[in-house]
Amino acid sequence: MKTNMGIIDRIIRIILALAVPFLYYLKIISGTTAIILFVIAFVFLLTSLIGFCPLYLPFKISTKKKK
Repeated sequence: MKTNMGIIDRIIRIILALAVPFLYYLKIISGTTAIILFVIAFVFLLTSLIGFCPLYLPFKISTKKKK
């Protein structure tokens, strides 16, 4: 797998993923909404850690800087 995510993209995804438990703790989200957002947050964290987003492939998107 070739990485296709830049550092800013990865940082934004991590921040968004960390916001979900915070919103749940503050009881801003709950129920089905919380479950869906936790799944999305997990995917964001996973893709950020490996630096590859499979949804970028069909659109030929890469946020990684060219060297």
